[in-house]
Amino acid sequence: MTDESAEKKIPPEKKIIVDEDWKSRVEAEREADQEAKAAAERAAVESEGATAGAGAELPPSGPMPDASFEMLLTTLAAESMVALGQVANPITGEANVNLDQAKYFIDTLQILREKTTGNLTEQEASALQMLLGQLQMAFVSVKNQGSATSAATADSQTAEDKPPIIQT
Repeated sequence: MTDESAEKKIPPEKKIIVDEDWKSRVEAEREADQEAKAAAERAAVESEGATAGAGAELPPSGPMPDASFEMLLTTLAAESMVALGQVANPITGEANVNLDQAKYFIDTLQILREKTTGNLTEQEASALQMLLGQLQMAFVSVKNQGSATSAATADSQTAEDKPPIIQT
């Protein structure tokens, strides 16, 4: 006694909803995506700037000179002079003495002289020899000034200023 029509379920009618505003939504999503990408790029550029700006501000670099033996010698000599306090550090603007660093650069020039013997022009060999002699004399002079300064400071201390001598 069941009704056949009750057993058959009539599916509800499917309604098609036409969203006429879909084009404007897609355009808004595209614009939002482009703005997000631009913001990410700006943040990346700013973080690179902050990283680079963490130290002193570096001047803009000009065109690089041609690589040559003379430029290598000049570079090592300039670093030696900065380490000897003869030239102000271009980044900090201060002239500080670092004898270990100066010795490293002078030793590097000596190694270059030893390894390139017989392979340099007369001009290159004499420039290297003259440069080494000047840097070695500057090194000794700065080292002696440091020793003289520390000796003068030690002599100027009075007996009251000297630390006590502990005898065991």
